[in-house]
Amino acid sequence: MTSPELTQEQQDKLDAAAFRRLLAHLDNRKDVQNIELMILAGFCRNCFSKWYKAAADDLGVELTDDQARERIYGMPYSEWKEKHQQPATEEQMAAFNALQKK
Repeated sequence: MTSPELTQEQQDKLDAAAFRRLLAHLDNRKDVQNIELMILAGFCRNCFSKWYKAAADDLGVELTDDQARERIYGMPYSEWKEKHQQPATEEQMAAFNALQKK
């Protein structure tokens, strides 16, 4: 069975829905630290906010780094860090640093 051809509008709607679902998933998994995401997936919430800001820049939409972070984190970044960010363990830092050398 062949997939139907999507219009650009349909693709944009699907992309937006998947994006919102990913944000909701990350919001529901505040226990997963950014360092863990970096080790396992090669990106974290901060990376995601930078991509969001870059997309805004590409479209000529004025958006600050802080606004992009708030969209991704669902709250001001400083508040998220205070409530949810844990210090990285020695093991996490060793794994992260090993990946950086590759």
